[in-house]
Amino acid sequence: MSDVPAQRGLPHGVPRDVLGPVAPAPGEAAFDDDHPPRRDLVDDCVHCGFCLPTCPTYVLWGEEMDSPRGRIHLMKQGLDGEPLTPSMVAHVDRCLGCMACVTACPSGVRYDRLIEDTRQQVERRHRRPRRERVLRAAVFALFPYPRRLRLLRGPLRAYQASGLRRLVGRTGLLPRLAPQLAALDSLAPRIGAAGRLPERIAARGPRRATVGMLTGCVQHTFFPEVNAATARVLAAEGCDVLILPERQGCCGALSVHNGRRAEAQRFARALVDAFDSAGIDYFVVNAAGCGSALKEYGELLADDPAYAERAASFAGAVRDLCELLVELGSVAPRHPLPVTVAYHDACHLAHAQGVRAQPRELLRAVPGLALREIADPEICCGSAGVWNVLNPEPAGQLGERKARDVLATGAELLVTANPGCLMQIAAAVRRQGGDLAVAHTAQVLDASIRARPVDDLLR
Repeated sequence: MSDVPAQRGLPHGVPRDVLGPVAPAPGEAAFDDDHPPRRDLVDDCVHCGFCLPTCPTYVLWGEEMDSPRGRIHLMKQGLDGEPLTPSMVAHVDRCLGCMACVTACPSGVRYDRLIEDTRQQVERRHRRPRRERVLRAAVFALFPYPRRLRLLRGPLRAYQASGLRRLVGRTGLLPRLAPQLAALDSLAPRIGAAGRLPERIAARGPRRATVGMLTGCVQHTFFPEVNAATARVLAAEGCDVLILPERQGCCGALSVHNGRRAEAQRFARALVDAFDSAGIDYFVVNAAGCGSALKEYGELLADDPAYAERAASFAGAVRDLCELLVELGSVAPRHPLPVTVAYHDACHLAHAQGVRAQPRELLRAVPGLALREIADPEICCGSAGVWNVLNPEPAGQLGERKARDVLATGAELLVTANPGCLMQIAAAVRRQGGDLAVAHTAQVLDASIRARPVDDLLR
């Protein structure tokens, strides 16, 4: 397909998503009437600047338009009739969506809602250069599909085991020739044995709740041990766990956080259908980005009369793993784990969901575990879904900043609640020559409940 200017109409029989979005006519306002950023939310921003020191892109570059209040100014210009320029799109794309600004804002500005609505306008109305379109098409044809991701396990495991990965790394060519591919290569975790969870895991002892559990996409494919640990912890705490692996797909988090609203809605409807009649009390999530998206299903499907009420009800039952465990109260005995831990706040857990105290409470309850805080915890590690793949250089800078802060704690083990964070920080630590084990919160709790040796976590 030639890279011609976007046309207003489409040839008969050609799907719109093949050609990409149809660009607005020259001089046309940036936003149409399909969920533009709301002017009342834009007007809530008083441009006080409290968001600036918490915004990773402003910290990196010091550019006003790469800060939350700068982007809100651009949104206002768009609402006032300014066109959707490549410059405006670039500043929107550079936002990691970490929502640290939401936590910092004294005026309660809903930047989360504003950036999400702006991004879906960009995705529908801005035609990107060919190279960007190809990269994004590849990313979104792969990552939200667990079955497609699983096809990578064998080749990736062979690539790692053969020594070819080390050889490619020594040449230093990949980052110069294909930085996005180099980012993926550096992020890929060591591939172990694949695990498969059953449809249902019975509670140990008296049943206290019946919960559904999200297996996820990246989590399911590359961190199956995290899902297994999550299910064991829930069962040990008196929960019947419904997994329904054959009925699950992507929750839509990656899509909705990147403006692909219609795609996210399709994923959301399918997940609601899968668990709608399962008789669950809660739906448990162990990945921060997924949890924040699931809790917003009511907003995502608010315009769909067949799903609006069901989606809102489903969203109300969603809990992060740590959130639910504190809500229920622990009954499973904890055994000692003599280890020093640095806990990293995943952005979509701390800022988007407001879950900060619960993971720390659970970790401190493990005998022998010493918890250390990381400097500047509000600054994102640079993972942000696929932001580190689309923007490898600044993501690498943020990752290395986070890795230095983590290593400065002197901890033996980094613990967090998001697969992207685990991969991003581990890769940055390796680049700095550091040696640090990483684990999900569920794995630490599981090891303590099962009285596993601490070396299992430090391998």
